[in-house]
Amino acid sequence: MYTNGDYPFKFGTYKGCDAAGNRYYENKVDYPFGQHRWVEPGDIHNFDSCQVPPGWHGWLTSMYDATPEEDEEYIDELKKRIRPSAPSDAPYDHNIGYQNELFNFNHMQQQTQIRSRGYGIGNSIVGLPAFKPEAYYTQPGSPYNPAFQRKLEYEGDLDEATGGGRPYKNAMWKERLMTAEEKKAMEPVDDAEFAAEATKLTPREEAILARGGTLPTK
Repeated sequence: MYTNGDYPFKFGTYKGCDAAGNRYYENKVDYPFGQHRWVEPGDIHNFDSCQVPPGWHGWLTSMYDATPEEDEEYIDELKKRIRPSAPSDAPYDHNIGYQNELFNFNHMQQQTQIRSRGYGIGNSIVGLPAFKPEAYYTQPGSPYNPAFQRKLEYEGDLDEATGGGRPYKNAMWKERLMTAEEKKAMEPVDDAEFAAEATKLTPREEAILARGGTLPTK
């Protein structure tokens, strides 16, 4: 290993490359076990660890020694040890390393990493454009799960008669939007006080009654 400034460079045997352009190397001589395999990102400025395919991840962590490019050769060697117990018409002669076709986004093997950085700017690291939906997994019932988010619905509008402008979704919201004059107009009226005020006579009516006259029916 030598350094150019602060960035270290390792020397090893080139083992292969994946669809994202990541290159894989190995050096069992100069480096201790656990550090003898590494990956050089295809795009070092926009790299996420889950862009490493499962096959290469297993090789990097020493789960197995065969790289994905050596799988067929490795499987052919293992098939020599298999003794068929009965004839078969199956289209496959083994099930070792079988994997369904994988569809991913921007070489992301783990779709839940496709998350926005917030503020509607997307995420350039994982290739998520602005204002696009995330693939981040949320539990059913979570407020972050779009399927369980309650849509905003309004009950009415205080300015509906004039074309709208102060919509409210519940009684508490309506009260907060009302002016002091509107709140006062909605206060309950004392029925006794209203009745006394309604039966109060004017000076003219009192003079009519004093002269023995009668008042018109209201």
